[in-house]
Formats: sequence, C-alpha cells, structure tokens
Amino acid sequence: MRFTKSVQGRLMLWLGLALTVVWVAAANVTAYIARSEIEEVFDSALQETAQRILPLAVVDILSREEEGINQRVAAISDHTEFFTYVVTDERGRILLQSHTADPDTFAEWRGVGFSTTDSHRLYSDEAVKGTIRITVAEPLEHRASVSHEIQRGLGLPLLIMLPLALGAIVFAVRASLAPVRRYRMRLSARSERDLSPINTDDLPTEIASLAETLNGLLGRLETAFAAERSFAANAAHELRTPLAGAIAQAQRLQSETSDPEAKARAGEIETTLKRLTRLAERLMQLARAEGAKLRRNDRADLRPITELIIDDLRRTAAPARIVLSLPDTAVLSDLEPDALAIILRNLVENAVRHGQVDAPIEVVLSADGTFTVSNEGPVVPEETLARLTHRFERGDGTQSTGSGLGLAIVRSIAERTGGAFDIRSPRRSSPTGFEARFRVTGASGR
Repeated sequence: MRFTKSVQGRLMLWLGLALTVVWVAAANVTAYIARSEIEEVFDSALQETAQRILPLAVVDILSREEEGINQRVAAISDHTEFFTYVVTDERGRILLQSHTADPDTFAEWRGVGFSTTDSHRLYSDEAVKGTIRITVAEPLEHRASVSHEIQRGLGLPLLIMLPLALGAIVFAVRASLAPVRRYRMRLSARSERDLSPINTDDLPTEIASLAETLNGLLGRLETAFAAERSFAANAAHELRTPLAGAIAQAQRLQSETSDPEAKARAGEIETTLKRLTRLAERLMQLARAEGAKLRRNDRADLRPITELIIDDLRRTAAPARIVLSLPDTAVLSDLEPDALAIILRNLVENAVRHGQVDAPIEVVLSADGTFTVSNEGPVVPEETLARLTHRFERGDGTQSTGSGLGLAIVRSIAERTGGAFDIRSPRRSSPTGFEARFRVTGASGR
C-alpha cells in the first residue's frame, strides 16, 4: 500500500497500533486487578454482614417462647436484596431468614468460613457454642455484573479517547515531518539547471545528514557541469581565430585561382567554415545562457538596448526587412543586455533563415516586457514545432543551414530567468508564418 510506504504513514500506523494495544492491555490488567480487589471487598462485606446480623439473631431466637420456629424478616420497603441469609440451629432447622432468601440456595453446613456454589458466594458463622448458625449468600451474578461495569467503564474512554489520541498522533507526526515536506518541495521546485545547495537548517538531525550528502552531490554535479560549459565556451572561443584565418585563405584562393573547379571547391570550403563559425558562436552563447549571470542588480529600459541590437541586425542579417515596434513608455527590467542580445539575435536570425525572403520580419516589444518576432512563411507542422526548442533540432531536417541551437538557447535563458518562451505556427494574426514570443519576467512599464 502507498500509505505504508511513506515514513509518515508508517509512523501513524505503528504508533496508532502500539497505542491501541497498550491501552487495551492496560485496561485488561486494570480490570483484572480491580476484579481481585472487588472480590476482597465483597468477601469482607459478606463476612461483616454475617457478624452484624448474628448477634441480633441470637437475641431474637433466645427470647422466643417456642423453639424451632422459622421466622421470615419482613421488608420495610421494596428493594433489591443482594445479600440473603438464613439462621439455623445445630440440627439444620431454619430459625430466621431474610425476606427473599431461598433455602435451596444455601448448601449444607460446612463450618465457619467462605464457600462457593454454582450460583452464590457464601459465608458461614456460628454462636452460642455452635447451636445458632448463620449463612449469608451473595449471587455470583452480582459480582460479575459489577466486574462488567468496571470493564465497560475502562473500555468506554478507549472508544472516545483513542480516536482523539490517533488524531493527536497524526497531527504530531505531520508537524514533525513538516520540515521534510518543505525540503521536498524546495527540492522538487529546482530545475535541471539549478544545482545550488538547498537550505537544511530546519531539518531533523536524522535527515539533515542525508540532505547534506545530497547537497554535496549537487555541488559535485554543478562543478562537473560548469567544467563542461567552460570547456565548450573556451573551445568555441579558441576556434574563432583559426576559423577566421581559414575563411580568409579560402576567400583568397577563390580570388587568385582561375580554375572554375578549384574556385567552386574553395567556395564550398568557405561555406562550411562559416557554418562551423556560426556553430562555435552558438556554443559560446549556449555556455553563457547556461552558466553566466543573466540578471543585473538594477533595472533599465529595454527600448534603447532593443533598438541598438535591431539596428545592428538590420546591417548584418536582414537589411531593410526588420520592422521594429516599441511602446511609448519605458519597459524596465533587470535582464542583462548580453542576454537580451542573444535572445533577439537568435530569434531574428531564425526568422531570416527560415522565413519568406521578400517578406518583412516584425519585432514587437510590448509594455509588459514581451518580445514577439514573427515572419511570413509556410506553416510548420505541429510535430516539428514541438521539437524545435530541443538542441540540434532543425526545421528542415539535416539540409538546413542552421545550427539547431538558436531556439534551444532562448529556451535555456527563459528557464534560468523564470521567463516564458513559446513558439507557434501559424502566427496569431495570419493563417501562415511563424511566431516566437519571449516574456521577460519582472518587466514593467513606467
């Protein structure tokens, strides 16, 4: 059962069972002790009753004019008589008896002391040298009913208090494990890119050591991932210079050779080297998106930064094709300008590469900090759209000139900054085309 697999469920179950067993055992032991004590009390009452009645009976019998007469004591008022008695002589003749006494209840004389029949507890005593004898009887049912009343008295609180005690156990266990639940929530809220240590100050000692071990593992993983990101960034950076030199040599070879076949091959080499250069730049951007600081300590207006980035893209990526729309009021955010540049460059270059050549690329910044980049073009199938934000996924398969990293980089920045990034095809305002939206978290208009 799922309930018994959790520590909280097991504690509740076993504590509840232990409390129930202990309570039932304690009630039974108490009832047994009480029953023994009650037996002694009733025997004492039985003996005392006989010793109180016997002197009065002796006086009454000795004052009679006739011997051997049986006299039944009349009841003053209706009542339940638990103790009944008979007074006899040495020959067994009944001289005096209580008003509800049944002679058949009393066994033959066996001497002074206690005795028990199938239905009664008896006490016998004598006086006047054994000529006057008394036997007092008490029904065993009376003692059994008193014992049952005691057991019910001990069991009734069990029915009332046990649910309350179980509720108190549930509350105590849940309150004790509340730090563990908070730790689990903090742990589950972490993304795959957040491997920083988790606070363990409020955890119980037994679990804090396990949490510290987990923090140590997270730290080692963070170090390993940082080393991988650093290697990718450094490798991409070191490749830029030799790639630029190789591109220059390919371009020089094209200009100096007169052989058409050699010139074509040099052009292919240049194209491949440029693609490799773009891939190295994307790897550097990916390393920055996953490891660098993406937020500043202060807030700045996104409009001038956006305008500067778009102007640069107009000169290099798509001259005269990019249409920029900015709000009239400032859009304040603590997003790093480098991160914003990476976002816009990847989205715009993606639109230039895959959009219709003669159609404009619309870039819109809303007052709430949402960037929308849309372009005209064929509708992207839904199954293709679902995987475009994964690494090294290309919209046109392996024939695409893109690196397959642009949208993955934007998604990585959105995850690290808490932003929202989504793509759709067709656009919201058209039955065709492609649209990407990036919502900057914490942005606000002034």
